[in-house]
Amino acid sequence: MKSSYAQLLVHVDPSAQTAGRLQAARALAAPGGATVTALYAATSTQAGMAFAPEAGPEMVRALVEIDEKNLVQARAAFDAAQVSAIAPARWAQVIDTTIVAAFVQQALFADLLVLGQPDPSRGATSYVPGDFVESIVVESGKPALVMPYVGAPATLGRTVVIAWKPTREAARAVAAAMPLLQRAEAVHVVSWEAGEEAVGGDRLDLAGHLKLHGIEASFHRQGVETNDLGELLLSRAFDLQTDLLVMGCYGHSRAREWVLGGVSRTILKSMTLPVLMAH
Repeated sequence: MKSSYAQLLVHVDPSAQTAGRLQAARALAAPGGATVTALYAATSTQAGMAFAPEAGPEMVRALVEIDEKNLVQARAAFDAAQVSAIAPARWAQVIDTTIVAAFVQQALFADLLVLGQPDPSRGATSYVPGDFVESIVVESGKPALVMPYVGAPATLGRTVVIAWKPTREAARAVAAAMPLLQRAEAVHVVSWEAGEEAVGGDRLDLAGHLKLHGIEASFHRQGVETNDLGELLLSRAFDLQTDLLVMGCYGHSRAREWVLGGVSRTILKSMTLPVLMAH
């Protein structure tokens, strides 16, 4: 029996990438008839810009107008995506300035989140905080499909690579990706050595787990982990002509991961393909 999603939550903001996120969410929702909710969340221009008190109410009105224009722009992208009859979406919007906390609260009721990789070209003018994606994934505990800012691929989930490590985070990512893995034409598992097995005999493993769900995967064991694991993983995904990467996110202390760089940070910074990740 194939798995399916029931509720997808898509992050919507005024950026051009919103359309690609909506398209991806609706494509994922269509096979199982899932509900798609688009949640508008963008940092208020008033909160993100400092101005002198003497600027007066004129400056406040100007900033309010920018926020209203941004909302209208995002709603227009949403309405344009509704033209197709495939998996129509519902609209919601954050009405508080604490957009991360509000988005996390809504994420608790979704099977899968659809978020966007930060666009480095926007810098301080980004519509969300720079750590928006990782904050949502870590604080909500929900799996997320992160779309690259360079644009959505022509296909999604036709050829999937699982970055496997025997951790809670990787196992949760595989479980969350099951509806996609079962529909994929090819599934590859890329792994690095994780030490000796702690259980002998007829033990459980990833190959057997996937087979029980009707998935025949090809395994690629890469040897000992290296410091440039993130770059190597993206390189292998490219070599295998992948259109989806499945991986765990922040397997150890998030603060330590940011200090050391880490695979999660490298992927979120350099990804050019959709990544389904879970914490």
